[in-house]
Amino acid sequence: MNHPEEMTNQIKKSKLKTVLLITFVFLGSYASVFIIYPSSYWNDYTNLPYQNIIIDVLANLFFCVTLLMLSLFIDRILEKKISWMIHPLRRLFIQILFQIIGALFIIISLAVIYYLLGEPSVTPHANVGLRQPLYIMISIILWSLMISALNTGDFLLRNWKNATIQAAEYKVAAAENKQLVAEIELQSLKLQLDPHFVFNNLSVLSELILKDQQLGYDFTENFAKVYRYLLVNSKKPLVQLHEELQFLDAYLFLIKNRIGDGCAFLIDIDKSKLNMSIPPITLQLFVENALKHNRTEEENPLTVRIFSNENDELIVSNNILPLVKKAPSTGIGLKNIVSRYALLSDRKVLVEKNDTTFTVKVPLIK
Repeated sequence: MNHPEEMTNQIKKSKLKTVLLITFVFLGSYASVFIIYPSSYWNDYTNLPYQNIIIDVLANLFFCVTLLMLSLFIDRILEKKISWMIHPLRRLFIQILFQIIGALFIIISLAVIYYLLGEPSVTPHANVGLRQPLYIMISIILWSLMISALNTGDFLLRNWKNATIQAAEYKVAAAENKQLVAEIELQSLKLQLDPHFVFNNLSVLSELILKDQQLGYDFTENFAKVYRYLLVNSKKPLVQLHEELQFLDAYLFLIKNRIGDGCAFLIDIDKSKLNMSIPPITLQLFVENALKHNRTEEENPLTVRIFSNENDELIVSNNILPLVKKAPSTGIGLKNIVSRYALLSDRKVLVEKNDTTFTVKVPLIK
């Protein structure tokens, strides 16, 4: 649901709640009067001209609306000053006090208005005694407090509901983050645990030793650098870009000697960006992703470009050479990068794909 629809629903609910409260107070006021005044009062009341009865009903409705609006206004003001969550007892005492004062203010104001208007004969002048007006005043105060109690109950119930939903969301987010950490660690250790990677590189190493001992030695050194980097940095949230590029250089050395001229890597990073940071193993995952989903042919090599731009972004782009038989993919590697950046930065990873090129832009972190 989008934001405007949520706002519309909240306004509708608020209006409905107000109408229900007015109806409740209006009917309740007549119930109170019916209990307090004797039957002779009501006999005289029913004999009044219908114009007087209508005026009395409208006056009572106006009074109920005024009482309700004042009670809700007091609740809103106090909620800004004294929260139920922080000072519940102080809020309770002050709210009761202000509700009583507010009800008395309405009663006195209406009495003054009736006096200035010459006490128009709207209701019958039955002999109701002195106790009934006192009971009516107490009843009005109680109704004011009841309105406040209902509104407060609704507020606390909504807060409890929102807090429950928020707690559930935090719990889900914590579980997702826990799973994310596990996936990141698993992915970052993938080269260590992948027997195919080990087997392929050891096979290349054995061939190189037989053909060129110096090249075999260099291959062994870069193989060790890859694993050393994984062991030292796999659990770090960030590494500096120049460290990641050194690791990538060792990793690409292994790739080139294993695949040959079937792939080409073009790296152009502005020197001013080298001390900025990036999650470890990021570039290796992008290169591995490109190799996994594309052909590597000497006649038409897979070209992977890695460069920076003026927006402090690192861009990894490769041409698309679809495989005859697509390799199965879980998409965990790319999702991990996106999720890791969601925890580390407000800037997002951008993925762009067209018929010829696959591009990923990741922000560099200062």
